[in-house]
Amino acid sequence: MHVEFRPLPAAPIDVLDDPVRAALLGAHAHLAERRGRVLRYPVDVAPFLSMPADAGPADWRDVAALAGEGGEVPLTGPVLLPPPGWQEARNVPGVQLTGEHIGGRHDPGVVRLGPADVPEMLDLVERTKPGPFRPRTVELGVYLGIRHGGALVAMAGERLRPPGWTEISAVCTDPAHRGRGLATRLVLAVAAGIRERGETPFLHASAANTPAIRLYERLGFRLRRTTEFRTVRVPAPARIEGRS
Repeated sequence: MHVEFRPLPAAPIDVLDDPVRAALLGAHAHLAERRGRVLRYPVDVAPFLSMPADAGPADWRDVAALAGEGGEVPLTGPVLLPPPGWQEARNVPGVQLTGEHIGGRHDPGVVRLGPADVPEMLDLVERTKPGPFRPRTVELGVYLGIRHGGALVAMAGERLRPPGWTEISAVCTDPAHRGRGLATRLVLAVAAGIRERGETPFLHASAANTPAIRLYERLGFRLRRTTEFRTVRVPAPARIEGRS
């Protein structure tokens, strides 16, 4: 069943410039860990961390205190230049797409996933590599799956929730079951729930994952911006303080 929805007043789209920060100050505030002006999710929920746009030395010291020496810190939001001594661990080009015209579709063949399903979810993620997924990621929103012969073979769910928006994430299908439209069914089913709350779906993908991007565009998602999935590594304390 397709979800019919009336056009809603446009949600502020600038919150998507740093959806991690917007979510941690909003719908996920109960999960936020804070040190100074730095916000992050608990590490067993999600790896994401957000710094203020005008981050200075004190903010970088707070990041180091949160992550610990040698810790890898995914950066979101405005592009920030790390201080001397910090190393970039990885930088993957990505895209952000929005689904203002997507209504979604309920699907009686999908099932709601919860804490009891986490071991299977983690196993599926390990085999398909859709992006970060931790033992408590399921707490961020609604996760739906498709089972075949009792086994979980595909899933998708809700991750970041900046005001007015919900990110669709962890879209993955077991390789033996691809080509059957399972990802399409799940994305539309998750989108249906998002729309019923009066919110708009959006998502991220690696720029190199052209099959996924083509799928999302066929469903009605449109490119909003390119982005980078950047991770930096915390240096030794002496280097953080600028000592030799």
